[in-house]
Amino acid sequence: MFRRERSIPLRGSAAALCNNLSVLQLPVRNLTHFGVVHGPSAQLLSAAPEGVPLAQRQLQAKEGAGVSPPLITQVHWCVLPFRVLLVLTSHRGIQMYESDGSVMVYWHALDAGDASLVQAVFARGIAASGHFICVGMWSGRVLVFDIPAKGPNIVLSEELAGHQTPITDIATEPAQGQLDCKPLENRDCVADMVTADDSGLLCVWQSGPEFKLLTRIPGFGVPCPSVQLWQGTVAAGYGNGQVRLYEASTGTLHVQIDAHARAICALDLAPELLSAAEDTFVHIWQLSRSPEGGYIEVEHCHGECVPDTQVCGARFCDPSGSSFAVTGYDLAEILRFSSM
Repeated sequence: MFRRERSIPLRGSAAALCNNLSVLQLPVRNLTHFGVVHGPSAQLLSAAPEGVPLAQRQLQAKEGAGVSPPLITQVHWCVLPFRVLLVLTSHRGIQMYESDGSVMVYWHALDAGDASLVQAVFARGIAASGHFICVGMWSGRVLVFDIPAKGPNIVLSEELAGHQTPITDIATEPAQGQLDCKPLENRDCVADMVTADDSGLLCVWQSGPEFKLLTRIPGFGVPCPSVQLWQGTVAAGYGNGQVRLYEASTGTLHVQIDAHARAICALDLAPELLSAAEDTFVHIWQLSRSPEGGYIEVEHCHGECVPDTQVCGARFCDPSGSSFAVTGYDLAEILRFSSM
């Protein structure tokens, strides 16, 4: 069971964007960072365990060519082996900052040359894989940036082609966590990244110096706004409220859950699966593998209603999953819940 804790006030409400909440825990300093998008700005907050806000910072989308201020599409902390970067995507480009948002270390402008006159140009979907940061594009491409251990010498190393419609989300998983449960003959083919798009198509990749497309999981007519990876299993949340669990390496469907009455806007793992949707509910599910046949088993653990709120972001606040936070459209606070 979870109980409502003290909320964290925002200077402005959260924008109606899927995955509109990023959380970075700093155990050494006993702080938690929160990032929320509001129009052309991103709000960064640091809070103590009791929910007391200690610092706030606003980041603006970098101006590019155009007359209107660019809108931010996502803010996300990327935890790399030797550093943590804050990545901000917009209709103009990709901005990378030091983890506290104090210094911008890299800027990548979007090239609208291959976009049609009626096509919106934007970046969306952010994830770290090893020393790479992957960012999705409106065109369906995924840009792979090679990040040095320190300094601003970030390089665009690869562009991945697997989608024909805009990327919605990207999820990664440390490959080492899958190796222990794989047969030796399959260990050279570890699925450690999944990308999703507006058509519901999922592409499963093996990361490395050169990323390799392993399999495509077809959509079924609805977008897939949020994905996660759990022990080689893809958890995908869809626009019809379903959560589906697939075997990452083969695309085999394991479980289909009619989890929500409206579109899912966020998934998270720590180690339970959290799903949040526009039906005002946040659900927590326990995932496990049966010891006999290795089948995926799902058990509903908790459901939380956020009344009169269009939920747009939800994340666990710690690796154990003992607390989570929720944002909602036109809601000028971050709601916090912790286990009793």
